[in-house]
Amino acid sequence: MSARTPRGGLSSEQLLIAWQSASLLLGYPDEGLLGQLNLIRSATQRLPAEIAEPVLAFARHLESTPLASLQSAYVDTFDTRRRSNLFLTYFAHGDTRKRGMALLRFKQTYLQAGFTLDDSELPDHLCVVLEFAATVDQNAGRELILEHRAGLELLRLSLRDQGSAWVAVLDTVSSTLPPLRGDEREAVRRLAMEGPPEEEVGLSPFANPQFSPGAPPDLSNSPGAPPHLDKNTVLLPTPTFPGVRV
Repeated sequence: MSARTPRGGLSSEQLLIAWQSASLLLGYPDEGLLGQLNLIRSATQRLPAEIAEPVLAFARHLESTPLASLQSAYVDTFDTRRRSNLFLTYFAHGDTRKRGMALLRFKQTYLQAGFTLDDSELPDHLCVVLEFAATVDQNAGRELILEHRAGLELLRLSLRDQGSAWVAVLDTVSSTLPPLRGDEREAVRRLAMEGPPEEEVGLSPFANPQFSPGAPPDLSNSPGAPPHLDKNTVLLPTPTFPGVRV
């Protein structure tokens, strides 16, 4: 897929802020995330209003909602529903060997950029992809997102249908991308009708096969779980917004 200009001609700095903010806000809500909201708010002052406002609205939601309620809603939204999980390749391939090849594409892209992801994490988790796109290689990261645009848009539609506050963050991500083309709109429509493939044949040797959206998550020690479940793993360098002070 050839590169396309981001919507609105955003600068590299603006893409960094938008994608890194979204990566942080899509993470598991905890005290650490709440402590970063002022930094995020300060950084989004450099974004166009239509991109910044959903971020700011979601930040207000995080601050006005009890943390336990946020955490319960997060797990219910992203860890138990096939149409609103955060693993991009799952939408197109489910737990099939085709998904394994798609995951390998992510890993190869990261390696070519000089970044090695811990083997305990799946490389298509949206937080990881957005952080990679923001801080490591914007062009390569954007291409990964665009290749899975249908899944991203289905996630956004699913969150909207659920009335989920997290849809604001997906609105921000979508607003940084080019408008959907005809074939992409058709892919979203087809995926919305059919949903992710249900056949489960295992991902080995490409990835850990234990993640299965639609089943209650094991929050103890599931190696295939989303990054937020492992508090000791740092996926990428500590998030910062260059030149931004609180």
